[in-house]
Amino acid sequence: LQRQLQQSDCQNVLMKKVFDTHMLFLQINQSAAALKHVFAALRLFVGKFPSAFFQGQADLCGSLCYEILKCCNHRSHSTQTEASALLYFFMRKNFEFNKQKSIVRSHLQLIKAVSQLIADAGIGGSRFQHSLAIINNFANGDKQMKNVNFPAEVKDLTKRIRTVLMATAQMKEHEKDPEMLVDLQYSLANSYASTPELRRTWLESMAKIHARNGDLSEAAMCYIHIAALIAEYLKRKGLFSMGWPAFLSITPNIK
Repeated sequence: LQRQLQQSDCQNVLMKKVFDTHMLFLQINQSAAALKHVFAALRLFVGKFPSAFFQGQADLCGSLCYEILKCCNHRSHSTQTEASALLYFFMRKNFEFNKQKSIVRSHLQLIKAVSQLIADAGIGGSRFQHSLAIINNFANGDKQMKNVNFPAEVKDLTKRIRTVLMATAQMKEHEKDPEMLVDLQYSLANSYASTPELRRTWLESMAKIHARNGDLSEAAMCYIHIAALIAEYLKRKGLFSMGWPAFLSITPNIK
């Protein structure tokens, strides 16, 4: 079974099924005692098959980041601590897998997951802030990582997450003013212009707000921008000839 799971650098159907089974335990409400065992199982899983998360497609990495971050906002203090410890372990594994160069994949997927969770679950309160503080404390107290760049990378990541949360708090103040709310979201999307995946996440979030307010043409504009981002990416990969100009016939705003 282990050999089957390791086929194609852990990018295979069986790995996805085993991973989805692990995720199911986080997606269905569990007791704090049960979650402790789930986190232990996930630590073993990530430790044994790191290439499933840090190589090839980023789907498994993104899904795991999303579910662990949800647990970082859990009402149980012990679950928060366990989830924070697992998240720190996950980032550390990413750093080791990249030969102590960076945690670029987990960084990107965590920011993306935070952006999604703000829209889906309203994270960002004192519980979540407490979890971020625990993660920073782990990084500062990790003697094995003292002479490498890892603690600084963790600190930078938690700082960026807080920036997203602050921007979101501003949005909450203006939640009854849809135009101001979307304007703030647009600014946040623009701040990720150099990171298309995150820009796409915020554009999707903007589209949801527009659709909720019945502003369907504005929602459509967000989706056209997402399509143009993907088209431009495919053009640079040599898989699509036109890039963003393919959408000029729909709107000049695509520039």
